[in-house]
Amino acid sequence: MSLHINAEKGSIAPIVLLPGDPLRAKYIAENWLKDPKLVSTTRNMFYFTGEYKGKRVTVGGSGMGCPSIGIYSFELYTEYQVETIIRIGTAGSYLPNLKTYELVNAEFACSESTYAHNAFGFEGNKMVHQGPAFERINEAARRLNQPVHAGTIHSNDVFYRASKELPEIVAEHNCLAVEMEAFALFANARYLKKTAGTLLTISDVIPTGEVISPEAREKSLKPMIELALEACVEL
Repeated sequence: MSLHINAEKGSIAPIVLLPGDPLRAKYIAENWLKDPKLVSTTRNMFYFTGEYKGKRVTVGGSGMGCPSIGIYSFELYTEYQVETIIRIGTAGSYLPNLKTYELVNAEFACSESTYAHNAFGFEGNKMVHQGPAFERINEAARRLNQPVHAGTIHSNDVFYRASKELPEIVAEHNCLAVEMEAFALFANARYLKKTAGTLLTISDVIPTGEVISPEAREKSLKPMIELALEACVEL
């Protein structure tokens, strides 16, 4: 067990899918994994381990923001010998032509967060994906004929802000979309020499105000979930 995950050693697979919401992890486990077993419940952050097409996979929650995913991914990598983590989640599009339901495979994550500097002394505000997960996602997308946008995303530290202007970092790095976790995940993987990827579904389009309703989000995430699982098979 680790401080925040109460799974027994050996009960978590070398490959982990990490949505933010533990109930989404439960939904994925119950609908896609063969013989899923609940292996951790600390803080109601559920983790399940099962099989997908013969590949052992764990799916669990990360919570929201760099500090939360920073804790969970670090413990998974160091206490449970996880080799690969793929974050799967939702993002807001910065571009009017990047629509709801479309997928983004994060090549880079940039952030105003001090996480990478404070934790590991890394300089700069941009982190690259680590290891082969990014390419396995692209390859799986081609096999499935699933369109996916590859590029830079913004890992924002705040969800609500006073200013309506886009942060300067968005233009600096030509960010496609915004979420809150990938920067810390990539930093952890870089420091620990592990594999990390991030695959996102666009849930709202900031310039137009278009948004997927909370009720529709579960079904809308199916292409992302299946693409991530297909990538896991090749990792």
